[in-house]
Amino acid sequence: MSYPRKGAKQISEVANGLIDPVLARRAGINTALLGSWDDIVGADFADCTRPEKIAWAKRNGPGEGGYQPGVLTIACEGARALFLTHAQGELIQRINSFFGFAAVHQIRIVQKPVSQYAKRSRTPVPLKGAAALKLEGMMEGIEGDKLRAAVQRLGTAVLGNRKPGR
Repeated sequence: MSYPRKGAKQISEVANGLIDPVLARRAGINTALLGSWDDIVGADFADCTRPEKIAWAKRNGPGEGGYQPGVLTIACEGARALFLTHAQGELIQRINSFFGFAAVHQIRIVQKPVSQYAKRSRTPVPLKGAAALKLEGMMEGIEGDKLRAAVQRLGTAVLGNRKPGR
């Protein structure tokens, strides 16, 4: 059994300690909200939404009163924004229960891409076996070198992406 070293911290604690003040200053949010976002919004909106920032109300002076809830800006993909608009009331309640106080009173939805797509290699993996022979048979009548190379790239990409049984 290993015991933690005195004064040792997890890397996530150190990173959150560095990132949280910057996020709070720039966007009004913290890493806890970002990390728990999928649980807060649920399976319906986890893959198509991302919190952008919370705009807190400006206070003019000390006599203006106490705390005022802010406006949460959420990035949402495409037509799912309409469904998110209909679920705003429930989502505000979930966010406020996450914070433990009335942190948000309104949601602003911005349509933009959310998911990070992995960059794919532009060159497909060369074909082997029966697929390579099939492609060669299809390209027999093509005479131009550039056209032949283009059709071979296309055929390699199309035939190479097939899964067994299809």
